[in-house]
Amino acid sequence: MTLTEANKIVKDYYSLSKPGDDDNFIFLEALSFIVNETKNPRAMLDLGGWYYGKKEFDLALKYYEMAAEYKDPNAYNCLGYIWYYGRTGEKDYEKAFRYYSLAAKAGITEAAYKVADMYKNGYYVEKDYEKYKSIIEEIYLKIKDETRLFEPVPQICIRLARIRLEEGKVNEAISLYTYAKDFLAQRLRINNFFGDLTNMKWLISELYKLTDVNINAFDFYDLYQFLSSPCKISFKYDGEKHLVESVEEEGECAVCFDGKWYRSRDDFFNKASINNKMLTEIYDDLYLFEVI
Repeated sequence: MTLTEANKIVKDYYSLSKPGDDDNFIFLEALSFIVNETKNPRAMLDLGGWYYGKKEFDLALKYYEMAAEYKDPNAYNCLGYIWYYGRTGEKDYEKAFRYYSLAAKAGITEAAYKVADMYKNGYYVEKDYEKYKSIIEEIYLKIKDETRLFEPVPQICIRLARIRLEEGKVNEAISLYTYAKDFLAQRLRINNFFGDLTNMKWLISELYKLTDVNINAFDFYDLYQFLSSPCKISFKYDGEKHLVESVEEEGECAVCFDGKWYRSRDDFFNKASINNKMLTEIYDDLYLFEVI
């Protein structure tokens, strides 16, 4: 394999909507080759990110640490996540704060709001809620007009919505949640990353504590709310009707979609597809949602 061949394999892989096992194998081979040949921290981060998305966190840590040796700010941010959430089995807030701070100082917005979270929760540092609010307000002013889908706009809007709710500004909180929902949905169309799906689930839950779902005009991600209790819903895609149903089993709701069962809402949103197209990928082409 040459570098030219390896780079082409990687580029082609990212254009696949639903790569198979063989695609994954050759992609990992090519990306590993690029890492070994070039020592490029960007390739190390890509490899670590792939393993992180597959929840193979020990391998993600390996490649993030390799990239961090080259003082890559994005690697610092990724290591912050590893240690903040204890992805490899052990939380270490001191390491998380150190890595997030290094990334934030280098201009990584995502790391900056995680530093804010640590002040809010008192993780490694002393609790300082006013500092938390100040950081979130400052970040929001910088990114509120951002259109790049992988900037942390939804995460900041969600946090600011909670702050506005504490201030009694319910309508502003609803607007922030709604904007975050639309932004996050567009991001999930490209990549249904489990962390973004989790944020969407929390967002929907918090939004509909403030306002009612419009039963006559709801969309795909509102199913997070409907499927939290037993119900049956139909919708159409490309002229064909599809059925999704939640059924309570042992205190939790399993989901059946077009005759296929998913153990939970999370499993459904992560895996459900029509004609090999993920529902998250085609969410905006689903229509005529109806509670049966």
